[in-house]
Amino acid sequence: MMTIELKVPDIGGHENVDIIAVEIKVGDTVELEQTLITLETDKATMDVPATHAGVIKEVKVKVGDKISEGGVIALVEAAGASETKQPESPKPVEIKQETPAPQAASFSGSADAEYDVVVLGGGPGGYSAAFAAADEGLKVAIVEQYSTLGGVCLNVGCIPSKALLHNAAVIDEVKHLAANGIKYPEPEIDIDQLRGYKEKVIGKLTGGLAGMAKARKVDLIQGFGKFVGANHIEVALTESTQYEHASETGAKKTVQFKNAIIAVGSRVVNLPFIPKDPRIVDSTGALELRTQNGKLPEKMLVIGGGIIGLEMGTVYSTLGARLDVVEMMDGLMQGADRDLVKVWEKMNAHRFDNIMTNTKTVAVEAKEDGIYVTFEGEKAPKEPQKYDLVLVAAGRAPNGKLCGAENAGVAVTERGFIEVDKQQRTNVPHIYAIGDVVGQPMLAHKAVHEGHVAAENCAGHKAYFDARVIPGVAYTDPEVAWVGVTEEIAKRDGIKITKSVFPWAASGRAIANGRDEGFTKLIFDAETGRIIGGGIVGTHAGDMIGEICLAIEMGCDAEDIGKTIHPHPTLGESIGMAAEVALGVCTDLPPQRKKK
Repeated sequence: MMTIELKVPDIGGHENVDIIAVEIKVGDTVELEQTLITLETDKATMDVPATHAGVIKEVKVKVGDKISEGGVIALVEAAGASETKQPESPKPVEIKQETPAPQAASFSGSADAEYDVVVLGGGPGGYSAAFAAADEGLKVAIVEQYSTLGGVCLNVGCIPSKALLHNAAVIDEVKHLAANGIKYPEPEIDIDQLRGYKEKVIGKLTGGLAGMAKARKVDLIQGFGKFVGANHIEVALTESTQYEHASETGAKKTVQFKNAIIAVGSRVVNLPFIPKDPRIVDSTGALELRTQNGKLPEKMLVIGGGIIGLEMGTVYSTLGARLDVVEMMDGLMQGADRDLVKVWEKMNAHRFDNIMTNTKTVAVEAKEDGIYVTFEGEKAPKEPQKYDLVLVAAGRAPNGKLCGAENAGVAVTERGFIEVDKQQRTNVPHIYAIGDVVGQPMLAHKAVHEGHVAAENCAGHKAYFDARVIPGVAYTDPEVAWVGVTEEIAKRDGIKITKSVFPWAASGRAIANGRDEGFTKLIFDAETGRIIGGGIVGTHAGDMIGEICLAIEMGCDAEDIGKTIHPHPTLGESIGMAAEVALGVCTDLPPQRKKK
């Protein structure tokens, strides 16, 4: 074994080139040609590959540094001379392209309007990108097929579901107050009025977005937009009275752009064996709170044990439905650590008749008296089960194949994803993509940040999407929130960690609230002591996870967090106390051995 310097080879005479990504860390095993760092010149980005295989002993650079030919990137303990290779110049590329790029279509027509930036899609990522570009002084248009901005999230997703979850949480909380001597009669639920409240919330937000678009002079073009060339989009104009119900008017409009941002989002995955029936709904249908003979369903099946299905199941359960859930994986709410999910499962056991994990749905039949569903797997009932309502929440598929991106020369994978670099550029330098269509996680808060990056680059700045972590939240009751490295990820990837847990049974605020079932967990890198992950289960977990995100982004250790004064009594101080547990100095728990 010998230690060798990994250096930058000939990069075409460029000097003091920006390092925009470092793909290695100490302890990594690298192979020949594996990317070490990514550089950016004024013309392209380029990957610098490893010239020797072995274990990284020291990394000499960081994002934001400048480097030239011969600059040392890292020290590697090489596996042997036979595994060395003479340096080759890195090939400039706009993106790490895995999908073959199609030939752009030739457009010879005329344009009805010209813009600096056209954003295809008006969801959270799309309108954020458009508004950010307009704030940079650019002429901007949004092409959106429906009459309101906000996309799935605002119109038929995140926002309306939270409106219903808020009401469900209040109903459940009132029931708990009986143990404190405060009793209320059973609630009288007016479904039409509840539905109206949800629509009022949506209307307030969509109206606000329309106003902000007007204030920024962003043009809104309602229609189905498809690329017809590398600098043109043809829009089949539409009209709609309800979100997700748009019809073409027959008129068309062609817009020319200097830059385009693809923000076309994703759609519900439709299972081929499921028939069409008003009693079988996706998340949009579930939000409509449909009734049968004036009544909400009494027995409901949720196909898919992810966040969307469990949130909507919570609403229907509080409104009176008994629930079954079927999930092909070995547990619900995949992505979160099992200790977090177990707290939720214990608190919500009363809602479910059957939780069928390691089980799949194999047949669905619509009959007059109900929907009959057949299962197969570890926890499958022997006979078909009858339901009043079936919610299909089996995931979402990207819309990359639906916008004619290939006509612009943009590469789209078979699954419909569009590959981008850290500046959100596709393989066509003046066309960007953001949000669900560029890959997991399919979350609105990721799309918004990507939209800002794309807009800044359209304006000539050098911006990068370099977030270390993206949080996930299930807005169930209790809420489950997590970010960064989980215990499951650490075990899978061989990451050495330490963890600290503060139980809410020792939180004055949680006890006073009558909700002390939760806990806060912090995960630290065993070698550096820096926080790399965390999770919270309990009321308002989603409101608090942001502090852990910030701590990870800032490279904090337990002392940084523990010595930050948190207000008392709050649920948020459980984060500081979990850090004190890591240090062995938490005075709100039985005595620990102080850690040096």
